[in-house]
Amino acid sequence: MTLFVIDNALPWSQILLIALIGISIVFVVLLLLVYVMRLFGFVFTREHKANNAKVPVAISDEEVVAIVTALKLYKAALHDQESDMLTINRMTRMYSPWNSKIHGLTPCPERIRRK
Repeated sequence: MTLFVIDNALPWSQILLIALIGISIVFVVLLLLVYVMRLFGFVFTREHKANNAKVPVAISDEEVVAIVTALKLYKAALHDQESDMLTINRMTRMYSPWNSKIHGLTPCPERIRRK
């Protein structure tokens, strides 16, 4: 059975068969990918749950408040103390054609006028 016929076109039955086989292969591969991704999710979440189950957590409310307060004070010390005064300095810049729009425009063509 040859699929590439030079003289005659393929009959519709073969065209439909090839199309159905191609579409079914695509769907089977997509379903396989979905199940592989679900398997990865199951494996990684199960491992994560097993690691979390081994660590007992027993922190009182006072300890949580102390940790949060210490973090807030630490973060507040990191910020710069800025004044509320804005200063605007004018700078004279030399002309640079790199950001000039006029050099990127195409010149308008000359019209030849008949008299």
